[in-house]
Amino acid sequence: MESTLVKKSNIDINIGLSEESLNGVIQILNNVLCDEYVLYTKTRNYHWNVVGPHFNDRHKFFQEQYEILDEIIDEVAERARSLNGKSLGTLQEFLEYARIKESPKEYPNDLKMISNLLSDHEQIIKILRKNADECEDKYHDMGTNDFLIGIMEKHEKMAWMLRAHLDQS
Repeated sequence: MESTLVKKSNIDINIGLSEESLNGVIQILNNVLCDEYVLYTKTRNYHWNVVGPHFNDRHKFFQEQYEILDEIIDEVAERARSLNGKSLGTLQEFLEYARIKESPKEYPNDLKMISNLLSDHEQIIKILRKNADECEDKYHDMGTNDFLIGIMEKHEKMAWMLRAHLDQS
């Protein structure tokens, strides 16, 4: 990722964070943005391609999930902008900087789709925990720490719902 995503403008940001801290936090936010977008796309793909006896329920469930992810994407991009940064916004950038990977040309059954999404949410949760700590400990940005914790909690809830679909007890 480019060394600085802080926007140079005629109006400086003066919120008690150094340029180095702002750059670090904005880079974290952009990596999170990329992860969220790839997961959004994967969830949308499953929404479009789910089949089987539970089609209607799964189709609606995946839609609910990608709508939550769409809101998260917007919030993350706007958080970076509110810190005077730029938000990545191209598919090429999303794929390049995401830690979540796509699975092109794979169309698994509905339970495997759910399992794949659960794995991705759990990966994002672990990343967000690390990123939140880094924002507070390294960059002294409690606002972004709190923001990332809120997003982590949304992923924890989505993961719980995915897990419930897999529970055979």
